[in-house]
Amino acid sequence: MTTTDPALLSAAELLRLYRRKALSPVETAEACLARVRRWNGSMGAFTFVDEEGALAAARASAARWQRGEPCGPLDGVPTTVKDLVLVKGWTARRGSHSTEGQPPAAEDAPATARLREAGAVLLGSTTTPEFGWKAVTDNPLGEIARNPWNPALTPGGSSGGAAVAAALGMGALHLGTDGGGSIRIPAGLTGIVGLKPTFGRVPAWPLSPFGTVAHLGPMTRTVEDAALMLTTISRPDRRDWHALPPEPRDYRIGLEGGLAGLRVAASAALGFVSVDPEVLRVFRSAVATLADLGAEVEETDPPVGDPQELFARTWFPAATRLVEKLPAEARARMDPGLLAIATEGACYGRAELQDAALERGELGVRLQLFFAAYDLLVTPAVAVPAFPVLRTQPGPQADPRWTAWAGLSYPFNLTQQPAISVPAGFTEDGLPVGLQIVAAKYADALVLRAARAFAAACPQPVADTPRSPSAQEPAAPV
Repeated sequence: MTTTDPALLSAAELLRLYRRKALSPVETAEACLARVRRWNGSMGAFTFVDEEGALAAARASAARWQRGEPCGPLDGVPTTVKDLVLVKGWTARRGSHSTEGQPPAAEDAPATARLREAGAVLLGSTTTPEFGWKAVTDNPLGEIARNPWNPALTPGGSSGGAAVAAALGMGALHLGTDGGGSIRIPAGLTGIVGLKPTFGRVPAWPLSPFGTVAHLGPMTRTVEDAALMLTTISRPDRRDWHALPPEPRDYRIGLEGGLAGLRVAASAALGFVSVDPEVLRVFRSAVATLADLGAEVEETDPPVGDPQELFARTWFPAATRLVEKLPAEARARMDPGLLAIATEGACYGRAELQDAALERGELGVRLQLFFAAYDLLVTPAVAVPAFPVLRTQPGPQADPRWTAWAGLSYPFNLTQQPAISVPAGFTEDGLPVGLQIVAAKYADALVLRAARAFAAACPQPVADTPRSPSAQEPAAPV
């Protein structure tokens, strides 16, 4: 990227300049915070900004770089944390009135601790829907994240605030969560990179209310930065009972390995999703690029069936339990859509929940066998382009369930596999379309390597300023 604005440099570029003493972390933090002050009020990326803390951390980083003694691999890199993840000294509002009056967190979550230890400059908390329950980003606190390519449209969710911050240069690295597509959906709809690592690769604590479908991962403007961030946040933490055994490695190593000879299954719809024609057009072009890069591409659908009902039996009862734990006065102020799926989740009986756990295991086995024959699976990241804010569906439906249009993402939460969204092109209306790349469990490095090869061959612009600042939002929410 050719730019003189530090806020638009990648983390890798920032670190190279810090090392040469050609740029100060203070200059970078100030440039990012200037963008936050300029656009956050209209774009809704942040729910909390710690300007004083960020500048203090940047000054401390600058002093270390001047001495030639950086404290870690992210020293001085501006970073954000989704407002579902604990940051010591900050109050996690989680997009909910129910958290009003809670004290600041007494300790960092594992991923936050790893970022802080590595020297990252923490700017603030990014916007989420209430408890991260849906694939768009608005909440009862009145916070609405808007798509940089057209602010009348959603950036997706639930890590929509992080996606907006990444695109607009409000930090180089962004920590998101993904329980059914919440990293990859906003990455695809805003034209950035979003990685859902293998479940357990990034330690998590406290465990998400949505359980073992919920992953943490990087959201960045480049694949190299996603690899750098994963290297840092995947370091072990004893507080996560589900964490994978430590795998000391630098995910940047091997990133340039290319695609030649890799067996790639291409599935436009996974056999059950309705895909927008414009998204399909961009996907077909991306698949042709993969073949040009030497991949052995075969069009085939993986054996996922239609897991929408299985995911509902996994996700909705978790919402039920989340809501049940809150006092009645808090429930009265909750997102009606969250309450609706919680009500639906309460209808499932014990046998149905047990069957869901067994069916999830069977789905995982089928996918493991599928990936014995293929190195990678590619699909569109999202089946539809961005649609108006304050809706949970692309069309006029009032149904609060977002799963109908997000079917390309949540199957791989059920199976806990690594998956990444990388920018692939644009619709005729100028809206981003992402390519999703999936691999077998534990093959996080392969997903990054493939994404890097595709991104290098098919570079896409980033909406570093809001593209339609005068756009009007819909007349009424649906």
